[in-house]
Amino acid sequence: MFLKGEKFQMKTTNEMSVELESRSVNEAFARTAVSSFVSQLDPTISELNEIRTAVSEAVTNCVVHAYRDKIGKIYINVKVTEPDTVVIRIRDKGCGIENIKQAMEPLYTTDPNGERAGLGFAVMQSFCDALKVHSSLSRGTTITLTKRLSPRISDV
Repeated sequence: MFLKGEKFQMKTTNEMSVELESRSVNEAFARTAVSSFVSQLDPTISELNEIRTAVSEAVTNCVVHAYRDKIGKIYINVKVTEPDTVVIRIRDKGCGIENIKQAMEPLYTTDPNGERAGLGFAVMQSFCDALKVHSSLSRGTTITLTKRLSPRISDV
């Protein structure tokens, strides 16, 4: 049985990494690159959309919150593991998160303009089986998203 937040025993079967600048125009590229890579597992449309949305939220957090008014690097690493699991790490070297627990509360935002809903972490949690956040002030944040895909018909 697979439970939300469960620790996974995983063997990597394929991996990709990409580095991009923290520009909002790169958010679409990030979600497309990750979803294209994950397509090798033949996910359902729903699973693919959930992965795309979670990646989009994580990258947007880097652009809006980590680097605020400057351009920095966003590092994305995606691993396909057995059995049919995807582990996505999105890392920045931005300002870091002072209080992770508070930042993960729905509707909390550090956006000084108040233009953000503060739902990024809630969305990531709802679309993934596990979410891990590690952050150090002035050193950056790493988000690890883990998603177990439903077995393919050939696997059943």
